Amino acid sequence: MDESAIRVLLDTTFAPWIRDLGLAPESSTDTTVTLRLPDADKLRHAGGVICGQVFMAAADTAMIVAIAHALGGFQPMTTVSLTTSFLRPIKTGDVLVTASILRRGRNLVFGEIELHDETGALAAHATTTVMLLT
Repeated sequence: MDESAIRVLLDTTFAPWIRDLGLAPESSTDTTVTLRLPDADKLRHAGGVICGQVFMAAADTAMIVAIAHALGGFQPMTTVSLTTSFLRPIKTGDVLVTASILRRGRNLVFGEIELHDETGALAAHATTTVMLLT
């Protein structure tokens, strides 16, 4: 999938509240996809930092996109597990969300996601298992 196909996937496949995050393709390889989460006040909680729920939603979305990219197009799938460690808060700036496929089996895909602030500092790390439903 090229950048425009990834953009179409983001705009048509996900729930409206995920689309509202404004995720956009940044780069990709055969087994990774990086999305940009744009800076927005609506993503922050009362403490002034981006909510953990936003990080988890962005991580999950990036992994689904990475799997679809590796498969050459979207197939029905569902997240089985998503474990996230929050390493540092982000108050301002875009966030780069890189999803990497670690292993692709017949029905299960294992991956990891890193979320970096605009300086390149690692802000969150997640591991995930996704089940292909076809």
